[in-house]
Amino acid sequence: MTDLVVPFLDSPFMQRALVAGCLVAIVAAAIGTFVVLRGLSFIGDALAHGVLPGVASAMILGLPSLLGAAAGAAVMVAGVSLVTRRSRLSGDTAIGLLFAGMLALGVVVISRSGSFSGDLTRILFGDVLGVSWGDIRLQGAVATVVVGLTAVCVRPFMLLSVDPDGAEAMGFSASRYHALMLALIAVTVVLSFQSVGTMLVFGMIVAPAASAALVVHRIGSMIALAGVLGCLSVWWGLAASYRYDLAAGASIVLVQVLVFFVILVATMLPRRRVAPR
Repeated sequence: MTDLVVPFLDSPFMQRALVAGCLVAIVAAAIGTFVVLRGLSFIGDALAHGVLPGVASAMILGLPSLLGAAAGAAVMVAGVSLVTRRSRLSGDTAIGLLFAGMLALGVVVISRSGSFSGDLTRILFGDVLGVSWGDIRLQGAVATVVVGLTAVCVRPFMLLSVDPDGAEAMGFSASRYHALMLALIAVTVVLSFQSVGTMLVFGMIVAPAASAALVVHRIGSMIALAGVLGCLSVWWGLAASYRYDLAAGASIVLVQVLVFFVILVATMLPRRRVAPR
């Protein structure tokens, strides 16, 4: 228990990392629940990698990396919408095309710069230990917006997860709320990449929500449990990274995935029946 507490007592950077990570975990739980329920994991993964060229370009131009990530995510969402609306191709095909194209563009941009060795590691795997209180305030503002919009739209989002036609019949535009959900996923990716990087943000969105889905079935309970599991994973992952000198972002996501499999195995174990007396 000491190893879980001591790292955060006298280390301001660990305290900031814990707050930033928990903010990401809460946002990821809110939108990740619907990503899991709707089977949108592919678009989440594509968006996580699609921000790479935007971040790389922003760094080359001396602009904030967060601005580049937002631009990359916006291009991904707009491109997927354009291909699906203007062609007969399926959404998965459009996502696959943009995923491959944006990832390739990011590699090309990085290959043209000779000073990306350290920056590339930070882009791919994040730098949660380097966040400032200014970064945290921005994360808190964005997190409030994302969680607030998710709470307001929870009913249409839920209907889209189980019955899109029923959502239309009840007066909710399926295309409009689908676009809003994609936008919220993109914002969550942009918010999260600074902490865990483009390679790992997908795990923060999916793993806690998937773990919660194994245990509870109500939307509100899933979001709440996913948030708790996400925050606990941030705490345990940061403590493990401090104790064993591991990569902080990767440790957080690894703990989240391990928690999922622990819960999965626990749900698979046969339950003992208590014999009546």
